[in-house]
Amino acid sequence: MMREEYLLDDLAADLASGHNIEATIFVEAEARHRTDGPPELAAVGETEFVHAVALEAKQRGIPTEVAAGIVAHASLDLGAAVEPVLDAHDEAAPGRLRGIRDMAVFDRMNPASDPHRMLQPAFQEGLRRLAARDLTFDVYVWQVQLPSVIEMVRAVPETTFILNHLGGIVGIHPWKGQREALFPQWKRDMATLAREPNVYLKLGGMNMFIPAFDWHKGARRPSSETLANATAQYFDHGIAVFGPDRCMFESNFSPDKLSGSYRTLWNSFKLLTKGYSDAERADMFAGTARRAYRI
Repeated sequence: MMREEYLLDDLAADLASGHNIEATIFVEAEARHRTDGPPELAAVGETEFVHAVALEAKQRGIPTEVAAGIVAHASLDLGAAVEPVLDAHDEAAPGRLRGIRDMAVFDRMNPASDPHRMLQPAFQEGLRRLAARDLTFDVYVWQVQLPSVIEMVRAVPETTFILNHLGGIVGIHPWKGQREALFPQWKRDMATLAREPNVYLKLGGMNMFIPAFDWHKGARRPSSETLANATAQYFDHGIAVFGPDRCMFESNFSPDKLSGSYRTLWNSFKLLTKGYSDAERADMFAGTARRAYRI
Protein backbone atom coordinates (compact mmCIF):
# COMPACT_ATOMS: atom_id res chain seq x y z
CA MET A 1 0.00 0.00 0.00
CA MET A 2 1.43 3.37 -1.03
CA ARG A 3 2.40 5.61 1.88
CA GLU A 4 0.79 9.05 2.08
CA GLU A 5 3.09 12.03 2.52
CA TYR A 6 2.47 13.71 5.87
CA LEU A 7 4.22 17.04 6.39
CA LEU A 8 4.19 19.90 8.90
CA ASP A 9 0.96 21.49 7.66
CA ASP A 10 -0.81 18.13 8.01
CA LEU A 11 0.57 17.60 11.50
CA ALA A 12 -0.28 21.16 12.56
CA ALA A 13 -3.89 20.69 11.47
CA ASP A 14 -4.13 17.44 13.44
CA LEU A 15 -2.50 18.97 16.52
CA ALA A 16 -5.13 21.72 16.45
CA SER A 17 -8.07 19.32 16.07
CA GLY A 18 -9.09 19.18 19.71
CA HIS A 19 -6.52 17.44 21.91
CA ASN A 20 -3.78 18.96 24.07
CA ILE A 21 -0.61 17.58 22.49
CA GLU A 22 2.39 18.95 24.36
CA ALA A 23 5.15 17.26 22.38
CA THR A 24 5.67 14.69 19.64
CA ILE A 25 8.28 12.01 18.99
CA PHE A 26 9.30 11.30 15.40
CA VAL A 27 9.98 7.65 14.58
CA GLU A 28 11.79 6.77 11.36
CA ALA A 29 9.54 6.43 8.34
CA GLU A 30 11.97 5.58 5.50
CA ALA A 31 11.59 9.08 4.06
CA ARG A 32 13.96 11.72 2.69
CA HIS A 33 16.94 9.36 2.58
CA ARG A 34 20.15 10.59 0.99
CA THR A 35 20.63 9.41 -2.56
CA ASP A 36 24.41 9.57 -2.57
CA GLY A 37 27.25 8.74 -0.20
CA PRO A 38 27.69 5.61 1.92
CA PRO A 39 24.48 3.56 2.03
CA GLU A 40 24.69 3.12 5.80
CA LEU A 41 24.32 6.92 6.14
CA ALA A 42 21.34 7.27 3.78
CA ALA A 43 18.81 7.53 6.62
CA VAL A 44 20.68 10.52 8.08
CA GLY A 45 18.90 12.54 5.39
CA GLU A 46 15.61 11.84 7.15
CA THR A 47 17.01 13.04 10.47
CA GLU A 48 18.26 16.25 8.86
CA PHE A 49 14.83 16.84 7.34
CA VAL A 50 12.93 16.22 10.59
CA HIS A 51 15.26 18.50 12.53
CA ALA A 52 14.57 21.27 10.00
CA VAL A 53 10.81 20.68 10.34
CA ALA A 54 11.07 20.92 14.13
CA LEU A 55 12.86 24.25 13.85
CA GLU A 56 10.24 25.49 11.38
CA ALA A 57 7.43 24.49 13.73
CA LYS A 58 9.00 26.50 16.52
CA GLN A 59 9.52 29.48 14.21
CA ARG A 60 5.87 29.34 13.14
CA GLY A 61 4.76 29.42 16.77
CA ILE A 62 3.15 25.98 16.83
CA PRO A 63 2.53 25.41 20.56
CA THR A 64 3.35 21.69 20.44
CA GLU A 65 7.04 20.82 20.66
CA VAL A 66 7.31 19.01 17.32
CA ALA A 67 9.88 16.20 17.14
CA ALA A 68 11.05 16.83 20.68
CA GLY A 69 12.85 13.53 20.21
CA ILE A 70 13.86 11.59 17.11
CA VAL A 71 14.05 7.81 16.74
CA ALA A 72 16.21 7.41 13.65
CA HIS A 73 17.13 4.43 11.46
CA ALA A 74 20.45 2.62 11.59
CA SER A 75 21.27 -0.93 10.57
CA LEU A 76 22.29 -2.78 13.70
CA ASP A 77 23.69 -5.54 11.50
CA LEU A 78 26.75 -3.27 11.37
CA GLY A 79 27.56 -4.21 14.94
CA ALA A 80 30.31 -2.01 16.36
CA ALA A 81 30.54 -0.23 13.00
CA VAL A 82 27.19 1.43 13.73
CA GLU A 83 29.02 4.03 15.83
CA PRO A 84 29.76 6.49 12.95
CA VAL A 85 26.11 6.25 11.87
CA LEU A 86 24.95 7.18 15.36
CA ASP A 87 27.41 10.07 15.37
CA ALA A 88 26.01 11.31 12.06
CA HIS A 89 22.40 11.21 13.31
CA ASP A 90 23.40 13.07 16.47
CA GLU A 91 25.16 15.75 14.45
CA ALA A 92 22.20 16.06 12.07
CA ALA A 93 19.74 16.85 14.88
CA PRO A 94 21.64 18.25 17.88
CA GLY A 95 19.97 17.33 21.14
CA ARG A 96 17.09 15.41 19.54
CA LEU A 97 18.35 11.86 18.98
CA ARG A 98 16.67 9.53 21.48
CA GLY A 99 16.82 6.12 19.88
CA ILE A 100 17.02 3.87 16.84
CA ARG A 101 14.52 1.71 15.01
CA ASP A 102 15.76 -1.00 12.67
CA MET A 103 12.59 -2.79 11.62
CA ALA A 104 12.91 -6.54 12.06
CA VAL A 105 9.62 -7.63 10.50
CA PHE A 106 10.10 -10.54 8.14
CA ASP A 107 8.48 -11.68 4.93
CA ARG A 108 7.31 -15.26 5.32
CA MET A 109 7.15 -15.57 1.55
CA ASN A 110 10.77 -14.48 1.08
CA PRO A 111 13.34 -17.26 1.80
CA ALA A 112 16.05 -14.62 2.33
CA SER A 113 14.10 -12.93 5.14
CA ASP A 114 15.35 -13.90 8.60
CA PRO A 115 12.75 -13.86 11.42
CA HIS A 116 15.56 -14.30 13.94
CA ARG A 117 17.78 -11.45 12.76
CA MET A 118 17.54 -9.85 16.21
CA LEU A 119 19.45 -12.81 17.67
CA GLN A 120 22.52 -12.48 15.47
CA PRO A 121 25.75 -11.48 17.29
CA ALA A 122 26.34 -8.35 15.16
CA PHE A 123 22.79 -7.10 15.71
CA GLN A 124 23.11 -7.55 19.47
CA GLU A 125 26.47 -5.79 19.48
CA GLY A 126 24.70 -2.88 17.80
CA LEU A 127 22.15 -2.92 20.62
CA ARG A 128 24.95 -2.69 23.17
CA ARG A 129 26.30 0.37 21.36
CA LEU A 130 22.89 2.01 21.78
CA ALA A 131 22.86 1.26 25.49
CA ALA A 132 26.30 2.80 25.92
CA ARG A 133 24.91 6.04 24.51
CA ASP A 134 21.66 5.90 26.51
CA LEU A 135 19.69 5.42 23.30
CA THR A 136 16.55 3.30 23.18
CA PHE A 137 15.66 0.66 20.59
CA ASP A 138 12.16 0.72 19.09
CA VAL A 139 11.13 -2.84 18.26
CA TYR A 140 8.92 -3.32 15.21
CA VAL A 141 8.12 -6.98 14.52
CA TRP A 142 5.11 -9.15 13.72
CA GLN A 143 3.48 -10.72 16.76
CA VAL A 144 4.65 -14.18 15.66
CA GLN A 145 8.23 -13.00 16.29
CA LEU A 146 7.68 -12.16 19.96
CA PRO A 147 9.55 -15.26 21.21
CA SER A 148 12.66 -13.91 19.45
CA VAL A 149 12.04 -10.49 20.98
CA ILE A 150 11.95 -12.08 24.42
CA GLU A 151 15.26 -13.82 23.75
CA MET A 152 16.82 -10.59 22.42
CA VAL A 153 15.69 -8.54 25.41
CA ARG A 154 17.13 -11.08 27.83
CA ALA A 155 20.42 -11.21 25.92
CA VAL A 156 20.98 -7.44 26.11
CA PRO A 157 19.43 -6.35 29.43
CA GLU A 158 21.35 -3.08 29.47
CA THR A 159 19.36 -1.78 26.48
CA THR A 160 15.98 -0.07 26.85
CA PHE A 161 13.45 -1.52 24.40
CA ILE A 162 10.20 0.10 23.27
CA LEU A 163 7.84 -2.43 21.70
CA ASN A 164 5.84 -0.83 18.90
CA HIS A 165 2.19 -1.31 17.94
CA LEU A 166 1.11 -3.61 20.77
CA GLY A 167 3.65 -6.18 19.64
CA GLY A 168 2.80 -6.08 15.94
CA ILE A 169 -0.74 -7.39 15.55
CA VAL A 170 -1.04 -8.86 12.06
CA GLY A 171 -3.94 -10.05 9.96
CA ILE A 172 -2.66 -9.74 6.40
CA HIS A 173 -1.23 -12.40 4.10
CA PRO A 174 0.06 -14.97 5.03
CA TRP A 175 -1.88 -14.55 8.31
CA LYS A 176 -5.06 -13.35 6.67
CA GLY A 177 -8.08 -14.39 8.70
CA GLN A 178 -5.93 -15.68 11.59
CA ARG A 179 -5.95 -12.66 13.91
CA GLU A 180 -8.29 -14.23 16.49
CA ALA A 181 -6.52 -17.59 16.28
CA LEU A 182 -3.20 -15.86 17.04
CA PHE A 183 -4.60 -13.95 20.02
CA PRO A 184 -4.00 -16.56 22.79
CA GLN A 185 -0.32 -16.97 21.91
CA TRP A 186 0.08 -13.19 21.71
CA LYS A 187 -1.35 -12.91 25.23
CA ARG A 188 1.12 -15.45 26.58
CA ASP A 189 4.09 -13.88 24.80
CA MET A 190 3.19 -10.38 25.98
CA ALA A 191 2.85 -11.54 29.58
CA THR A 192 6.28 -13.16 29.36
CA LEU A 193 7.88 -10.12 27.78
CA ALA A 194 6.33 -7.79 30.35
CA ARG A 195 8.35 -9.56 33.06
CA GLU A 196 11.50 -8.02 31.58
CA PRO A 197 11.97 -4.61 33.28
CA ASN A 198 13.84 -3.01 30.35
CA VAL A 199 10.81 -3.02 28.01
CA TYR A 200 8.15 -0.35 27.43
CA LEU A 201 4.99 -0.87 25.35
CA LYS A 202 3.49 1.43 22.74
CA LEU A 203 -0.29 1.25 22.61
CA GLY A 204 -1.46 1.81 19.05
CA GLY A 205 -0.89 0.88 15.44
CA MET A 206 -4.24 -0.90 15.22
CA ASN A 207 -5.80 1.41 12.64
CA MET A 208 -3.36 0.85 9.79
CA PHE A 209 -3.98 -1.92 7.26
CA ILE A 210 -1.71 -4.56 8.83
CA PRO A 211 -4.03 -5.72 11.67
CA ALA A 212 -6.71 -6.06 8.95
CA PHE A 213 -9.76 -4.62 10.66
CA ASP A 214 -10.41 -3.13 7.20
CA TRP A 215 -12.24 -0.04 8.43
CA HIS A 216 -10.87 1.87 5.44
CA LYS A 217 -12.94 -0.30 3.12
CA GLY A 218 -16.24 0.87 4.58
CA ALA A 219 -18.41 3.68 3.27
CA ARG A 220 -17.83 5.65 6.49
CA ARG A 221 -14.89 5.86 8.84
CA PRO A 222 -15.50 4.26 12.26
CA SER A 223 -16.37 6.24 15.38
CA SER A 224 -14.08 6.37 18.39
CA GLU A 225 -16.47 3.97 20.14
CA THR A 226 -16.17 1.47 17.29
CA LEU A 227 -12.38 1.65 17.38
CA ALA A 228 -12.26 1.22 21.15
CA ASN A 229 -14.70 -1.68 21.26
CA ALA A 230 -13.03 -3.61 18.44
CA THR A 231 -9.51 -3.36 19.87
CA ALA A 232 -10.13 -3.35 23.63
CA GLN A 233 -8.92 -6.91 24.21
CA TYR A 234 -5.46 -5.93 22.95
CA PHE A 235 -5.17 -2.66 24.83
CA ASP A 236 -6.61 -4.12 28.04
CA HIS A 237 -4.16 -7.02 28.11
CA GLY A 238 -1.15 -4.89 27.17
CA ILE A 239 -1.85 -2.41 29.96
CA ALA A 240 -2.63 -5.18 32.44
CA VAL A 241 0.68 -7.00 31.99
CA PHE A 242 3.01 -4.02 31.50
CA GLY A 243 1.27 -1.59 33.84
CA PRO A 244 0.38 2.03 33.01
CA ASP A 245 3.84 3.22 34.06
CA ARG A 246 5.42 1.28 31.17
CA CYS A 247 2.72 1.94 28.55
CA MET A 248 2.38 4.92 26.20
CA PHE A 249 -0.23 5.70 23.58
CA GLU A 250 1.01 6.36 20.04
CA SER A 251 -0.80 8.09 17.20
CA ASN A 252 1.21 6.23 14.54
CA PHE A 253 0.24 8.95 12.10
CA SER A 254 0.04 8.96 9.20
CA PRO A 255 -0.34 5.13 8.78
CA ASP A 256 -3.27 5.04 11.25
CA LYS A 257 -4.91 7.90 9.36
CA LEU A 258 -6.12 5.20 6.99
CA SER A 259 -9.01 4.44 9.35
CA GLY A 260 -9.93 7.85 10.69
CA SER A 261 -8.89 11.20 12.02
CA TYR A 262 -6.33 12.12 14.65
CA ARG A 263 -9.12 13.43 16.85
CA THR A 264 -11.15 10.21 16.58
CA LEU A 265 -8.10 8.08 17.35
CA TRP A 266 -7.20 9.94 20.54
CA ASN A 267 -10.84 9.94 21.62
CA SER A 268 -10.81 6.15 21.29
CA PHE A 269 -7.77 6.01 23.59
CA LYS A 270 -9.59 8.15 26.14
CA LEU A 271 -12.55 5.77 26.03
CA LEU A 272 -10.26 2.77 26.48
CA THR A 273 -8.79 4.26 29.67
CA LYS A 274 -11.86 5.76 31.32
CA GLY A 275 -11.64 3.18 34.12
CA TYR A 276 -8.08 4.11 35.12
CA SER A 277 -7.04 6.69 37.69
CA ASP A 278 -5.91 10.18 36.75
CA ALA A 279 -2.32 9.26 37.61
CA GLU A 280 -2.43 6.10 35.47
CA ARG A 281 -3.89 7.99 32.52
CA ALA A 282 -1.26 10.72 32.92
CA ASP A 283 1.41 8.04 32.56
CA MET A 284 -0.10 6.46 29.47
CA PHE A 285 -0.78 9.75 27.70
CA ALA A 286 2.46 11.56 28.58
CA GLY A 287 4.52 10.46 31.58
CA THR A 288 5.77 7.12 30.26
CA ALA A 289 6.82 8.63 26.93
CA ARG A 290 8.63 11.46 28.69
CA ARG A 291 10.57 8.96 30.82
CA ALA A 292 11.32 6.47 28.07
CA TYR A 293 12.44 9.07 25.55
CA ARG A 294 13.89 11.50 28.12
CA ILE A 295 11.78 14.46 26.99
